[in-house]
Amino acid sequence: MARERLGSLGIVARVVAHLDLDAFFAAVEVLENPSLAGLPVVVGGDPQGRGVVATASYEARAFGIRSAMSAAEAVRRCPNAVFVKPDHSRYRRHSDGVWSLVRSAVPVVEQVGIDEGYLDLSSVASTAGEARLFLADLQERITSDTGLHASFGCGTGRTIAKVASDADKPHGLVVVPAGKEEEFLAPLPLRALPGIGPKADKRLRTAGLTTIGNLADLDDADLRLVLPGVVGQELRERARGIDLRPVLAETGPSVSIGQEETFDHDIVDPSILSEHAARMAAAVTERLVKEGRVAQTVTIKLRYPDFRILSRARSASAPTADLVEITRLAEVALQRALRDREPPVRLLGVTVSRLIEGEQLHLHLDEEG
Repeated sequence: MARERLGSLGIVARVVAHLDLDAFFAAVEVLENPSLAGLPVVVGGDPQGRGVVATASYEARAFGIRSAMSAAEAVRRCPNAVFVKPDHSRYRRHSDGVWSLVRSAVPVVEQVGIDEGYLDLSSVASTAGEARLFLADLQERITSDTGLHASFGCGTGRTIAKVASDADKPHGLVVVPAGKEEEFLAPLPLRALPGIGPKADKRLRTAGLTTIGNLADLDDADLRLVLPGVVGQELRERARGIDLRPVLAETGPSVSIGQEETFDHDIVDPSILSEHAARMAAAVTERLVKEGRVAQTVTIKLRYPDFRILSRARSASAPTADLVEITRLAEVALQRALRDREPPVRLLGVTVSRLIEGEQLHLHLDEEG
């Protein structure tokens, strides 16, 4: 069991919670305009143009509407959907109210987005029962003081807390007692484990693995065959409920936000590289929005089979968190890089920099919560 493995390392089990504000952007819109209550609300861009869904109320999600979907597709799925343009300054104001309340109750808080973060409860709760009582009280205070709903997950580490907070939404509270981590995780699909994306999921499924428990059960030899290296070892540890990463109080904003990927096989087709660049641009834009910031420069990084690195950058006329603009700048920078050196490419990365706090954002992507 996870607790036995932790004990063998001489580590005392911690109490870590993950807080996720439910459908946050949409919830704020309903809070400020009660006539929207019970309606399929979609926060995002213009459905008549190239708008993208930022987030949707649970009524809208019943029609299959999800973040990053085109607004036009959302209308096709739900013609009666009520579209609202994002107002990030309003979301920031409500977020600040929630996190101020949380910090007044919890000594160590790591906010990782406008609507989610981790809490170290080790100083206020030592058992699952104590953690449940504490979080139930905090959950009720958030609702009564701010009008918003939060879901909580809790366990001995960040991974178990995050998975647990996703397990019962909205307004859920799931506490996994120490020693029950593997039992809780085992039946869940692989994609429920943080760190397993489409690429790793496909690779594991090809090997016949479908659940987190299947990954946890792999011995070292089999693990090397399907997920070699440090990444595979870390994911197996998390699948076993072991995650030693601490909850860290904020030390200041990052100076850039980026994502990169080393491909299983070198990519020769420029159109495939463009697809990957667009996907990464969406990911970094989502983080930008969650942090309430805008960026002016987009940088493409390429690593070639000889391990040489080539970077090219493009800047917007003004700081932005508009997905279309950031994707466009990434594509322009990519094409310039490919003119300077042709594929094959081993690694691709997209980074945004020159970050500032954003008051008025054109497009927002909110994690499904």
